[in-house]
Amino acid sequence: MSSHHLMIIGDERVETDTRIEVRSPYDNRLLGTVAEATTDHLDAAVAAAGAALAAGVIPTHERAAILDRLAVSLTDHHEELAQTISAESAKPIAIARVEAARAVDTVRFAAAVARTMTGELVTMDASSAGVGKTGWVKRVPIGVVGAITPFNFPLNLVCHKVAPAIAAGCPVVLKPADKTPLSAIRLGELLLDECGLPPGWLNVVPCYGPTAAHLAEHPDVAMITFTGSAAVGWQIRANAPRKRVSLELGNNSPVIIEPDADVASTAARIKGAAFGFTGQVCISTQRIYVHEDIATEFTEALVAETGSLVVGDPADPSTEVSALINADSTERVAAWVDEAVAAGAVVECGGAVGGDGILSPTVLSGITPDMKVSCAEVFGPVVGIATYTDYEDALARANDTIYGLHAAVFTNDIAKALRAAEVLDFAGVLVNEVPTWRADHMPYGGIRDSGNTREGPAYAVQEMTEERLIVIQP
Repeated sequence: MSSHHLMIIGDERVETDTRIEVRSPYDNRLLGTVAEATTDHLDAAVAAAGAALAAGVIPTHERAAILDRLAVSLTDHHEELAQTISAESAKPIAIARVEAARAVDTVRFAAAVARTMTGELVTMDASSAGVGKTGWVKRVPIGVVGAITPFNFPLNLVCHKVAPAIAAGCPVVLKPADKTPLSAIRLGELLLDECGLPPGWLNVVPCYGPTAAHLAEHPDVAMITFTGSAAVGWQIRANAPRKRVSLELGNNSPVIIEPDADVASTAARIKGAAFGFTGQVCISTQRIYVHEDIATEFTEALVAETGSLVVGDPADPSTEVSALINADSTERVAAWVDEAVAAGAVVECGGAVGGDGILSPTVLSGITPDMKVSCAEVFGPVVGIATYTDYEDALARANDTIYGLHAAVFTNDIAKALRAAEVLDFAGVLVNEVPTWRADHMPYGGIRDSGNTREGPAYAVQEMTEERLIVIQP
């Protein structure tokens, strides 16, 4: 049974003439409808946010308390939120429950940041001109934050933008992914109805991309924080040259596996890292460079692990892989696999779309750098293997990418681990852990086409504040 959800603008729940249908990517059933925002609604939301800020920033202790209450509320509603995430994104329920739990972590970290954020004393008399003066720097909210979030973590990545904004003292206009807006609207309802966030500090305005451009370019929005595709993200950046624009984009994460690595445990980890949420994770493991001495053994182990994956209905607790977000994505990823095969890659397992419309988890061997499955971001259940003999060559091939989010190496040689940390040109380098690993408080982000910022509440709050210098001459 489906339901209808209103958007949130200031202290009103707003109905509209047009609605966005939210359907299950797995079986296409109608889950609900949401009010669709027009540019006029976006203007009203920005005005409500601006008015909230103009009326005075919420005291820090109260912002922290609101976030504490949100952590409790998210815990109380854990199963409901997990079911919503699973239904609207086809995320297997076991993985959706993990996401709902991570959101609690994200919010708690943001509350901690609110309480511990400090300024900086400037030693004014370090200059002869400054003798007798006292100076300090305080952090002040940057202004209204426009947040644009993706479908793949419809709750936790929303929390990664909303919670730090509350900690920083910034009101938010949130445009959730049009395919997965239900989690975001529920979060807004909880914040406003259960957690005591005053009206105007979070406005939730579902709409499609072309309308969202109006938010990105709005003169009264001080900052845009965007997670999504590189093409869209860099376009937003180009169209808003005077704003702060934080971009969290994609990757084609490489893993290098040295011959001293434990083959069985590494293959088991990569199974989850390559196929978790059907590969629709920006740090999903995509390129594997395995030393030729263990290549056959590793490939066999990974194929066996992949064959054990349970594929099917996301509502089933045993399911590990389900449908991609839409049929277009399924067709695109399948076409990329076919292209790779035509160019010489070998399908070790998977590679076909089943009668249920699900692309089976796919392991390719013999991938080359010019194949889309290697050089672009697949965002699907596909991982490719190439072999190497020389470690330095493997590092160079891992670096041969337009992206720069996470990379990983499995080795028990400390010198090689340190060499990877020195040479791998990514924002995150992991050793003996998959590049798909993330904790919610660490500095997470990318370079080059992967973005220009770091998320994690402590880092996001820095982005969402300005430094104000105060100098006093007694």
